[in-house]
Amino acid sequence: MPLATSELWDDLLSCLDLRPAPGGSHYEARNQRLGYHRLFGGQLLAQSVRAARLSCPDKDVKSLHMLFPRAGRPEESVRYEVERHHEGGTFATLTVVARQTHGVVATATASLHCAEDGPAHQSTEPVPPLLGPEHRIELHPLPWETRTAADLDSPDAAPPVLDLWMRTPAADAALAPALTAYATDLTLIGTALRPLEGLGQRDAQKAFTSAVTSHTVWFHRPFRADDWLLLRQHSPVLAHGRCFGRGDVFTRDGSLVASYAQEALLRLAREAV
Repeated sequence: MPLATSELWDDLLSCLDLRPAPGGSHYEARNQRLGYHRLFGGQLLAQSVRAARLSCPDKDVKSLHMLFPRAGRPEESVRYEVERHHEGGTFATLTVVARQTHGVVATATASLHCAEDGPAHQSTEPVPPLLGPEHRIELHPLPWETRTAADLDSPDAAPPVLDLWMRTPAADAALAPALTAYATDLTLIGTALRPLEGLGQRDAQKAFTSAVTSHTVWFHRPFRADDWLLLRQHSPVLAHGRCFGRGDVFTRDGSLVASYAQEALLRLAREAV
């Protein structure tokens, strides 16, 4: 039986509570109970952000670039092995390896940074008003409120863009980067599919096969995930069995707090071509 939203939230928070493991900066993490045949990439992203942050507690994660060489097994916990390549007074560079008994399921390069004073500006399109509750949708496995005017399950062709509002339940601000990284993994493939008539995100594993191959997220400013955030994303290209998408994360008042990009395998079934 699928978990209720509150159970999904508690389950995700438990998965972000990494436990120290033998071997220096090594951590053990349990998996979400989603009923999937493989680990959700967002879980691996979020846990890698946490592993990097725990390894350098005096710095914040500035960016993380992750590759997914093989599918993870949901029935087996994940071991995160962190190697420091450089750690100075201001910056640090780490490698995070997510491993199970059958091999490496993800690798990430992470950059961390201590906050500094300095000039600030941004050049972005204005953020629209928050959508009303009539635009609320259920977007599994996100265990929090989401709103959008688009329908990724629709078979009708549309531009490859998506504006998605989200707000988590009350959460420690230190978890905001991990929770946001988790969310950025979910809808870029669906966004890339929007121009294709007759296909939607709900057709996964039936009309098309997909798998994320790489994902990068950058964090620009401190923020909270339990305040409204706008994920504004666009997929500029789908070609040669791969799709690419990118997005920005804004606060409700328009501050750009994070950006992300993803490449994924995307193969259409013969009958869908």
